[in-house]
Parts: sequence; structure tokens; C-alpha cells
Amino acid sequence: MTRISAVERRTALVQAALSVVARDGVAAATTRRIVAEAGMSLASFHYAFTSRDELMAELVNTVVDGEQSAFAPVFEQQVAEQDAHEQAAPRAEPPTMRDAVRAGLQHYFAAVRADPDREKAMFELTQWALREPGFAPLARRQYDRYFEVAERAVVQAAAITGCAWSRPTAEVARLLVVLTDGLTVAWLVTRDDAAAQATIDFAADAVATLATPSEKPARVLSTLDPNAGTR
Repeated sequence: MTRISAVERRTALVQAALSVVARDGVAAATTRRIVAEAGMSLASFHYAFTSRDELMAELVNTVVDGEQSAFAPVFEQQVAEQDAHEQAAPRAEPPTMRDAVRAGLQHYFAAVRADPDREKAMFELTQWALREPGFAPLARRQYDRYFEVAERAVVQAAAITGCAWSRPTAEVARLLVVLTDGLTVAWLVTRDDAAAQATIDFAADAVATLATPSEKPARVLSTLDPNAGTR
């Protein structure tokens, strides 16, 4: 039998736990079910984790750490496209805030549609963390990370559109997370793509009203500013 490293074992068990939670819920994600999903022995589990609770905590942390991919790539793409347009036609207008926000939401929704089980698992884990004694901080950390990622996207959107936010960026980011939560839950229940697109249009319109043209020209950023989530 091929030996795998402790890191590989932990990663495989986390992915197996995610699959079980998404399919059957947290209550069904027993240690035995998880190792069976991973194709491992029970002994292998205890080489990687001291308990199921430790695995659940690692699962939340691992999935939340990947949330940055929800918005960042589309704004980086817009920056690249804007840079290309400016080189070809220096007077090209930057995208509107509505267009920038809508593009970000479209990218986010594409990720939801591509992996709905992941989204179901995350909502399930949030509820579990809120109910399980001692695990509420995990749910808070989950949403703190969502707010952080959204704020970085908000700052990036302002930079590429040449706009300024009329409200604090942290507040705009929180509204964006609330809107994406509603979009996600409604789609998971109905699987209505047309309704989701209408929601995206509404959200883009609503968020764009919080932005005003800035006196400064649009600024091209090659990458997300690592300090963009702070003010």
C-alpha cells in the first residue's frame, strides 16, 4: 500500500468530510463515514486528527481560506483588460461601477453553480458551529473572512472604475456579502438561473448607487493590494 504524508492524509480527510457534509449533513459526518469516504482506515484518521471536532474546525478553516477566489480573479481580469485598452487607446473609458460589480457577482455565481455541494456544506457548517458549544468563533471567523474578501473586491472595484464609495468600504462589503448569501440560498433551493441573474442585476444596481465619480483618475492595480481589507 502506498504511504501518504500526514499533510496529504489530512487534506484527503478534509475533502471527504466536505463531501459527506454536503451530501448528508454534519450529523451524518461521523468519523467512520468520513474515513470510508476517503478510502482510509479508522487508524489513519487518528494519525491525522485527534478528534472529529478538530477535523470539522480544519474543514471550516480550509474552505473559508479558499473564499478569496470568489471575487479576486474577475477584478484582476478587468484590470488586465483595462490596461490593454489603455495601451491600445489611451482615452478608453474605465468600466462603470455597475459593470464592475455585476462582473464580480457573475464570477461568484458561476463558482456557486459549478460546485453547489460546497455551498451547501458551508451553510451547514455555519449552522453547526453556531449550535455546537465552543464553536461559534468558527462561524464568526468564516464571516469575518467573507467580509475581508468582499472589502478587498470593493476597494479594487473603486480603483478600476475611478469611483469613490459614499459609505465606508467595510459597510459596502457587508452589504455585498448579505446579497450574495441571499442569492446563493435562493438558487440552491430553486435552481432558477434566470431569477439569479435578475438578483445579480438588482444587486449591481443597488451597490453601484453607493459609488460616486472620484476626482482622481482610475488607477490600474496589477494585483490585489494586500492591505486593501484594512482602512
